[in-house]
Amino acid sequence: MPTITAHIIVRDAARAADWYAQALGAETGARIRVPDGRYMQIELHIGDSQLMIADEFPEMGAISPQTLGGTYGALTVAVDDAEAAWQRALDAGADVFHELEDAFWGERHGQFIDPFGHRWGVTQRLEEIAPEEVERRAAVLFGAPADQSVL
Repeated sequence: MPTITAHIIVRDAARAADWYAQALGAETGARIRVPDGRYMQIELHIGDSQLMIADEFPEMGAISPQTLGGTYGALTVAVDDAEAAWQRALDAGADVFHELEDAFWGERHGQFIDPFGHRWGVTQRLEEIAPEEVERRAAVLFGAPADQSVL
C-alpha cells in the first residue's frame, strides 16, 4: 500500500467504480459490502496509485460532495497524453471545471467534476521550470509587474 491513499465518499460506489474504470482506466481490487448492500470500500488502482471509494454512511458522518453541495479540493492524475485522458473523461460524462490548457508551471492541465461531485485534475508535464520562475509567473498572474521580483 502506498504511503498515502485517498479515500473518497460517493453516492452509489458500485456505479462510481465502473465510471472511474471507464473514464480514468481504474482497475478494481477488493470490495467490502455490508449487509444493507452499501460498500464500505472498493479498492481502485489508477496507474501506480490506489484510491478507495465508499458509499455514503451519513449515520457515521461519511457523506459525498453531492450531499455537502460541493467539494473541498481535487485529485490529480498525471498522464502521458492529457488530451486523450481529458476527452475520455468528458466522453464518460464529466463536466468541465477548468479547461485543459498549458499552465504557467509547465504542465498541460485541466479540471473536471465527475458525476459523483468530485473534482479531478488531469496533468501532463510539458517542461521543467525552476521554482523561482514558477513563483515569478504566479506573481504576474496575481497582479505583480512582470519585471518585479517577488523574493
